[in-house]
Amino acid sequence: MSARVAVAGQIARDLVLLVDEVPDANRSVDARLRREMLGGKGANQAVSLAELGADPALLAVTGDDSVADQLLAQAARDGIDVSAVVRRRDTVTGLIVELLDGRGHWRYVEHLPDAVLLTEADVRAHADVLTAADAVLVQLQQPPTATLTAARLAREAGRLVVLDGVPTDDGHRAALFAAADVLRADDHETELLTGVTAGDPERVRAVATDLLAAGPGLLVLGLGGAGNLAVWRDPRWGEGHLLVPLTAERVVDTTGAGDALVAALTVALLRGDPPPAAVRYAVAAAGATVGHPGGRPTLDRAALTA
Repeated sequence: MSARVAVAGQIARDLVLLVDEVPDANRSVDARLRREMLGGKGANQAVSLAELGADPALLAVTGDDSVADQLLAQAARDGIDVSAVVRRRDTVTGLIVELLDGRGHWRYVEHLPDAVLLTEADVRAHADVLTAADAVLVQLQQPPTATLTAARLAREAGRLVVLDGVPTDDGHRAALFAAADVLRADDHETELLTGVTAGDPERVRAVATDLLAAGPGLLVLGLGGAGNLAVWRDPRWGEGHLLVPLTAERVVDTTGAGDALVAALTVALLRGDPPPAAVRYAVAAAGATVGHPGGRPTLDRAALTA
């Protein structure tokens, strides 16, 4: 039976435009490629989970427009349970525009108004989706009252709680850490969390080891070109650390790599992999997403486990 994983996060329409060069002010440029797709961090993670054999459910917010109709239909085709997606009245669905140049550098323009963010009331209204899951992924880019509620509900139900990002509200940080089993931070978030530049792995590891006492038993921290540092201390896994280098795939676009990493990490932990194996699997999944424009994953489960 597939593991049930709930994702509390973002759903949006992604528009990716590939250009040779980003134009200067008051100039125009032709796009060489245009892709429109289901996107947002929550949806990307849910797609990744489905591709890796899990049974994902998405808790997110759309508007009540035709764009939401299209996105939810695509999510259902992708094998995602969208029964907990809130459709906010008189609201337009979120939009993320990515301008990607020929060197793999991206720029985002986002329209994610407050109305398409999760509220505490949204989370409580769909608490059953969280408590029925084997694991819950909580994206900390959502409002802190919603993310803390989701994490606590999952923790009280005895589920594996995976945080994606770094708490920006110091008043909620301790409570979020106490509710979490795992925390994943990208390169920028690692610096915010540790106060150490990503280019100093040893200092990051020292600070991360101290952070384990705050709650999460496993931290997976992005270190830029050096790779991903895992640090863990937990009765299930013992104690240790491991730096996993980035994979060697040609990079077209790093968008979505972190979403695939978090999804694969969760799948691996649920099937009983210890942290070293789980993080290697997760980094391989991230590497498998960087070869095409846009954040929508195309993961081959058999290839990742080969």
